[in-house]
Amino acid sequence: MTSSTIDPAALIATGRRVITREAGALAALAETVGPRFADAVALILQASGRVIVSGMGKSGHIGKKIAATFASTGTPAQFVHPAEASHGDLGMITQGDVIVMLSNSGETPELADMLAHARRFAIPLIGIAGREGSTLLREATVALLLPTVPEACETGIVPSTSTTMTLALGDALAIALMEHRHFTPEHFRTFHPGGKLGAKLLRVRDLMHADPPMVAPDTPMPDALIAMTRAGFGVVGVAAPDGHLLGIITDGDLRRHMDGLLSHKASEVMTANPLTATPQMLAVEALGLMNARKITSLMVQGEGGRAEGIVHIHDCLRAGVA
Repeated sequence: MTSSTIDPAALIATGRRVITREAGALAALAETVGPRFADAVALILQASGRVIVSGMGKSGHIGKKIAATFASTGTPAQFVHPAEASHGDLGMITQGDVIVMLSNSGETPELADMLAHARRFAIPLIGIAGREGSTLLREATVALLLPTVPEACETGIVPSTSTTMTLALGDALAIALMEHRHFTPEHFRTFHPGGKLGAKLLRVRDLMHADPPMVAPDTPMPDALIAMTRAGFGVVGVAAPDGHLLGIITDGDLRRHMDGLLSHKASEVMTANPLTATPQMLAVEALGLMNARKITSLMVQGEGGRAEGIVHIHDCLRAGVA
């Protein structure tokens, strides 16, 4: 096929049709979410072990993503391939676990041994399938039936709307569990410390330098300059005897007091009530403050206004916070 035979309008129409059909399938799926969905969530909450997700073919690929979503949102989970299960991996599934099994037809032969294992050891089973009365849904402790909608292709043979609905239903289960457990962004960061998601959830306390450079209000400026230079942040804090942050001295303050600078005390040069961060503030928020004010460092104030640390813009950038 040459580029001259390509019909862009037809390709665009196909893309829009596929997305529209899948969006319609999701709308139909939402209408089916009811008491059985709540039963499935309750079954997982009652389990003392893990969620075992399984499926064959395209359902298996969807199952791996669902298992990963469960695991990263506070529900211990793993994917077990049904064919491998028949060759020893059934040992991964124990009493206390709950199985989430995926099959659009509900008749996938490779699932038979896992179904038998669940019956033998009374392991609860959540079945997700698109055919009412199928073996999987009959065997399931909780059966979740996908609505009958056509696949996105005109031939109706390519798994598309069915896999999209299965994925969405898995996400819905995971998020319902997450919200029931009051799973917070802080918990999420524990399971997802890497990448952009982890960086966005970093707190200032994770990046700040403890023991920031500090001087007393009556410190002569020559000594304050030494403390400022030694620390290398381009700033020094001025604190009361109890540690309460009174102000900061920056390069800008030095320029503004250049005339007779060395004859001054720190309290006479400092900027009072400076912009600060808190330890629990998201690092991305601190970075936003620094960018907005065109500054490179923020003192970190804890309870009682005490200076607990300092965070530099380079610390945020090195951690991938942007």
